[in-house]
Amino acid sequence: MIIRNALTWLLACAFFLPLFSCVDKTQIGKGDVIVSVGQRTLTASEVKKLIPKSLSSQDSLMMAESYVKKWVKNALIYDLANKNLVGEKAEIEKLVEAYRQSLMSNKYEEKLLEERLSAEISDNEISDYYEANKESFLLEEDIVKGLFLKVPSDAPGLSDLKKWCKSGNEELIEKIEKYSLQNAVIYDYFYDRWMRAEEIAENVPVSKPEFNRMLKANKLVEVTDSAYCYLLEVKDAEFKGNRAPFDYASAQIKEILLSQRKIEFLRNFEEEIYNEAIRKGNVKFHGEGL
Repeated sequence: MIIRNALTWLLACAFFLPLFSCVDKTQIGKGDVIVSVGQRTLTASEVKKLIPKSLSSQDSLMMAESYVKKWVKNALIYDLANKNLVGEKAEIEKLVEAYRQSLMSNKYEEKLLEERLSAEISDNEISDYYEANKESFLLEEDIVKGLFLKVPSDAPGLSDLKKWCKSGNEELIEKIEKYSLQNAVIYDYFYDRWMRAEEIAENVPVSKPEFNRMLKANKLVEVTDSAYCYLLEVKDAEFKGNRAPFDYASAQIKEILLSQRKIEFLRNFEEEIYNEAIRKGNVKFHGEGL
């Protein structure tokens, strides 16, 4: 209740200061302390920053109250730990410093990579890696290029649509698209990208093993139920266990090459600064300490 009474007044002033003058504006951020534990204080201005503006006044107050209570508990536990872990303080300080050093070093390396390392990987590099690592890129699932339609079974001109799809003629794509705009529930064109066969199978009312069998046996997969006709025109397909096509594997290869480049850059950078420091005498080894 004490927390709520303090919050009700202080947060009201902090939230609605632009509209009302319930408190001197110069005091916000200075005299708007909600609670203190030892030398640490929490202000209404700090709490306000954590509360979404979309919340109602009541919800804002509840969220603020919860945060303040948690802050107080954490502060009290910290004080108890500070008093009762005297013997462990040195070890904790070492851990904190080690973490700080690691965090700073990683942040600096990220900055270096961003400033000095090109993210451009040439097509030749990708192609060379693909050819040199053929056995590393085996498909773990069936993939397909083509187009998929879900059309009401009583849609007009459905027989023409089936003929267009069965022909595999890319010049008829425009006709298929126009038809789909008027009649199809689903129309997905992916001649230019690979899709997981399983993702398509989820829209077709047959078992996955049956769908896979049909995919391997036909350039046009056709399934009909009482309401819809499902058509998958297969431009190209590759199956689980086969070597992944180059245009499917290229994105993964680019990430591999970029990762390798980053590792090599950082290894050279670390070796360079190490040798430079040794040369300048900035690093001294003390044999008696070994």
